[in-house]
Amino acid sequence: MFVTGDMAVYPAHGVGVIEAIETQTIGGIGQKFYVMRILENDMTIMIPTANSGNVGLRAIISREEVEQVIDILMERDIKISSQTWNRRYRDYMEKIKTGSVFEVAAVLRDLYLLSDDKELSYGERKMMDTAKSLLVKEISLARKEDEQDVAQEVEKIFS
Repeated sequence: MFVTGDMAVYPAHGVGVIEAIETQTIGGIGQKFYVMRILENDMTIMIPTANSGNVGLRAIISREEVEQVIDILMERDIKISSQTWNRRYRDYMEKIKTGSVFEVAAVLRDLYLLSDDKELSYGERKMMDTAKSLLVKEISLARKEDEQDVAQEVEKIFS
């Protein structure tokens, strides 16, 4: 359960702030909603409080979990599948939609490693940017650090 002012993560959209909890009548039934503003693009979304767990709404990760994310990013002993770019894109998109910060980290790592071997498609480059921005925003909030510092740290992992 979140309260007004809490920071939370909504899958594929990233970090947002719970700006209000409202009750709306839909089909004659009153339902409570979290009104959440996504920080990245100022988009406002309404999430039924009863379904918040099912849709993947979750709290910002802890400092300990940040270390797990960094470990995933630094992992190099992995095999990247040799499937077509559009199949890979679909698989990575599914991982991002889970809302799991660890899945997002794995997508970012895999795309960075893949980009060392060959040029990424436009969709893959865009997905890599999305995964990076989702991670940087959440890590910077979890650590209470500047986003640019976190972005530089992530870049350094892959350079």
